[in-house]
Amino acid sequence: MDLITIDTWADAQPHDYRPDLESGNVLFFPATPFSLPEATKELLRSLDFSGTAVHKNIAYRPASDRITGVDAGAEEQLRAVFKDYSRNVVRFAADLLPDYAKKWKLDYASFRPLEEQGRDLPTNKRNDLMHTDAFPSRPVHGNLILRIFTNIHPTKSRVWVTSDPFTKVAERYAKDAGLDDLAAEAASTMGRLRGQTVHAMSGLGLPIADRSAYDRFMLRFHEYLKRNEEYQRDWASYRFEFPPGSTWLVFTDVVPHSVHSGQHALEQTIIVARDSMADPEKAPVSILQRLCGKPLLGQAAW
Repeated sequence: MDLITIDTWADAQPHDYRPDLESGNVLFFPATPFSLPEATKELLRSLDFSGTAVHKNIAYRPASDRITGVDAGAEEQLRAVFKDYSRNVVRFAADLLPDYAKKWKLDYASFRPLEEQGRDLPTNKRNDLMHTDAFPSRPVHGNLILRIFTNIHPTKSRVWVTSDPFTKVAERYAKDAGLDDLAAEAASTMGRLRGQTVHAMSGLGLPIADRSAYDRFMLRFHEYLKRNEEYQRDWASYRFEFPPGSTWLVFTDVVPHSVHSGQHALEQTIIVARDSMADPEKAPVSILQRLCGKPLLGQAAW
């Protein structure tokens, strides 16, 4: 995998960056390529998380204009800050990746206020173990998770370690993680009926996550990789330092990654439609379906 550096976005020539991202590379901007006022950064860095209600992050939901992870007294001010941030980063991303923007869906924006190094967390919540992303409450149905990060710490880099892209890791470990059994279960009559029932209940607005077999496997794989000592110890790894003021984009379900240190990171997640990819066969769901020889998707996501 490569770190593809774009020094000056304003002067960059038009280029289709989709193949770069889909192959498991990271797009890196040494200087943040969208408006992010210094007052916004100072406000976020000044938030006090020393009390008992320490959150892993602050999350903003653009679709509902709702913010979580903050005290009620700061809610209105921070919602306005995150709304502005989300609009600016999404506008930039649409200019950079117009073919994705035609069909993508906005997911959460978030702020990671805590120092990652030395956090005492359960294994499945640790960010310093390499993993692929999957969201328990927000299934993607074979579409991809694009995340845009910005380091707003005034002096410290954010340190990532990644491994080879999903295709290599899945070829080695997907079957060990139970891919064949889950695919067979989903393809059975009972599995199909269960999937159809959950889809119908979700469509009625009931609080049930409508997970495809693909989404269930990716949740399983997320934890499997974190708990696999051989993978964590022996697999090829690549270390990257993202300095203050930099921004980077990556498909975090395509690129296994870990965060070893860093504090004060902003992030916007976007769900990219698989059929807007330059090569849909590079999507994790396509790779997994080739490996197991069975479909992992039921109802279309959109």
